[in-house]
Amino acid sequence: MNTINSSGHNIYFETGLKALSKIINEDKYSKIFVFVDRNTAEFCLPIFQQMLEDYNGFDLIETDPGEENKNIDFCIGIWKTLLDFEADRKCLMINLGGGVITDMGGFVASTYKRGIDFINIPTTLLSQVDASVGGKTGIDIDNVKNMVGTFSLPKAVFIETEFLKSLSSREMLSGFAEMIKHGLIADKDYFEQLQKINYNKIDAASIYRSVEIKNEVVTEDPYERGLRKILNYGHTIGHAVETYSLINDKKPLNHGEAIAIGMVCEAYLSTTDNTLTEDELKEITTYLLKLYPNYYIKEKSYKALLEFMQSDKKNEDGQIMFSLLNNIGSCAYNCRITEQAILESLDYFNAQAKQK
Repeated sequence: MNTINSSGHNIYFETGLKALSKIINEDKYSKIFVFVDRNTAEFCLPIFQQMLEDYNGFDLIETDPGEENKNIDFCIGIWKTLLDFEADRKCLMINLGGGVITDMGGFVASTYKRGIDFINIPTTLLSQVDASVGGKTGIDIDNVKNMVGTFSLPKAVFIETEFLKSLSSREMLSGFAEMIKHGLIADKDYFEQLQKINYNKIDAASIYRSVEIKNEVVTEDPYERGLRKILNYGHTIGHAVETYSLINDKKPLNHGEAIAIGMVCEAYLSTTDNTLTEDELKEITTYLLKLYPNYYIKEKSYKALLEFMQSDKKNEDGQIMFSLLNNIGSCAYNCRITEQAILESLDYFNAQAKQK
């Protein structure tokens, strides 16, 4: 359980970054840059330096934390920093942080001088099981998530559970939503196992299985032309709710909380427009509402949510596209859903959350 090969690069688990020193030494990089945010610099950089004790010859690039900073303005600042440090095409960027850092760092690296090598070291559960795997990079434009980006594979990915010890329960639960999604779309047994474990005490084996599921899908469809779209289950509505909350709520939902809402809504659509059974819908709804904080989707937000969904990059011919469950453990993609059905799914969520 130490390594997964993903489209020609390795994902290393619990190796203490031993292979990282080997990669650095073998490739003889001209410069090493470590990209962090302020939180990562405080809590994760010391762990990174301790693990990589035989090599500390790197320059640090630090940015502000948060999804709101995953934009082109911050990228321009990073590109200018690389220029100031005289970074050439033989340098390496190590992205040490959560999904914002791996998304934005990968995008910066894949476009700087038409591409430099980068390595992802995800430090949140969310980034370990999702954002750092699959070769997607991206930034947000006008509140539309990941609207500009590239398919660009990292040189390697290193997953170390040591980094998770500094996370809050809320951050752990955010990442857990993506693990639940992996079970729902591809592995019923895994979904049932997740219901029995404490999300604050995730073991490496569970993370490994989640990454394995995503890697199997990505390997078959690296550029999201077909099967990879199932990874978007819960995200069409979830991303819209997340964006609306970020703009309007005093205490915005995080990614996992919004995706949990999206998974409930899209499970409902899976019963009305696909073959998910009512019993399975009840099981999914009950479990997710038990785990995630209570939230009410204001009816006055419905119009804005539909507009966000209309901007989703997965859409085709102006039609909002969904990935819906056939049953627990199997998922279909390119499902066309009417706006009326979407509104009904939001009403369903509110009705169930009210009973919580």
